[in-house]
Amino acid sequence: MRVDISRETAVPEVFETVTKLMVNGRPSVLSIDTRVTLLDALRDHLGLVGTKKGCDQGACGACTVHVNGKRVLSCLTLAAQCEGRAVTTIEGIARAGATHPVQEAFVARDGFQCGFCTPGQIMSAIALIDEERAGTDDEIREFMSGNLCRCGAYPNMVAAIRDVASEGRGNAVI
Repeated sequence: MRVDISRETAVPEVFETVTKLMVNGRPSVLSIDTRVTLLDALRDHLGLVGTKKGCDQGACGACTVHVNGKRVLSCLTLAAQCEGRAVTTIEGIARAGATHPVQEAFVARDGFQCGFCTPGQIMSAIALIDEERAGTDDEIREFMSGNLCRCGAYPNMVAAIRDVASEGRGNAVI
């Protein structure tokens, strides 16, 4: 069978949009393709590289950020969907130069090893505490199960989250 490559192939049309976001308390206006994910907008357009691109399929949790105070997987969320919403990344959780209590607990409990998953783990942990779902270690493990760690620092992370939740320090954020 002979294939005629002389005919033009259809190229999908690209649609640009202007998207206004409030990222880490600062307004951001982006002119982006409508198909750009929030993850790529944060990393490639705003230079916020703390949010990690792990699996790019919503399976690992490395890209977890907060949108209007709720955790979302930024690799599965279109930036245009966040128009007018407040987006908080790992870079935006510190206040007045002080680290967030969950960050402090992760350091104190050695809740990270290579550090790649740490931003997503911390963002999920903050949401978990704010949602008041960190009652027991089993609950913490259940509600953090969407965040994977290749190094296996899970016991230390659970201890760090338990520490912050039990001290009532989790709501000191965003």
